[in-house]
Amino acid sequence: MDIFSIIFSFIFGTIIGSFLNVVSLRFNTGVGINGRSKCMSCGETLTWKELVPLFSFFIQKGACKKCKSKISWQYPLVEFIAGGIFVLIFLTFPPNDSLTTFVTLLQMIIACILLVITVYDVKHKIIPDQFSYAFSGLAMVGLFVGGTSWFHVPSMSALLAGPILAAPFALMWLISKGTWMGLGDAKLALGIGWLLGISAGINALILSFWIGAVLSVLWLFVVYKKFKPKTEIPFGPYLILGMYLVLLFHVQVFDFNLLKEIIMSYF
Repeated sequence: MDIFSIIFSFIFGTIIGSFLNVVSLRFNTGVGINGRSKCMSCGETLTWKELVPLFSFFIQKGACKKCKSKISWQYPLVEFIAGGIFVLIFLTFPPNDSLTTFVTLLQMIIACILLVITVYDVKHKIIPDQFSYAFSGLAMVGLFVGGTSWFHVPSMSALLAGPILAAPFALMWLISKGTWMGLGDAKLALGIGWLLGISAGINALILSFWIGAVLSVLWLFVVYKKFKPKTEIPFGPYLILGMYLVLLFHVQVFDFNLLKEIIMSYF
């Protein structure tokens, strides 16, 4: 991919990221996404100059031009992450023809859904069913479309990957009655399994637990200056981060093919 395409995909991603901020903030509030953006403090309708992704935030020094109230860092952070993910998707799934373009668009839509899930889970400690079901549905579409043909029948292991990855989370939710893990995490793992497959999916889960454990402990000590075991910490963002480390960077913490070869060598 040439530098122009990379720049374009980043700019396009930041624009979409700005829209995703609106979706995550207005979802389930009774406010539609069609209305003009306004300052959360004074209610002043924002002009187009105040809505330019990334630049507006820094030009205005992170404050409303009228009431001077601070603007959340969520806005530029989501815009920047969306731009970065779009670049990585274009590099990993380059749109060379109609089929690969479809796969690229599918991955971009999935990224948008997962970014909204991340923001909403961080803010509200819950993963809305509408988004997790949409993600799982699109991940299943990816089982039948892609590769070298518009339609192919996935293997049984590919079909079972979703339920297999979701099962441990559902079991923890059932045993703990929701105190250890939310059912939304199981629904999220369902889509991750269909998107990555069993081997890569398990690698993503391992990464999620490792990263989640380290960052959660650090966060607790930074915020509370001590460890608080009953603090509710959203796990969805860690699942998504682990998934993208495997999908986009091919991070592997455990080689299941090597394990299979070792086991088969004894028979």
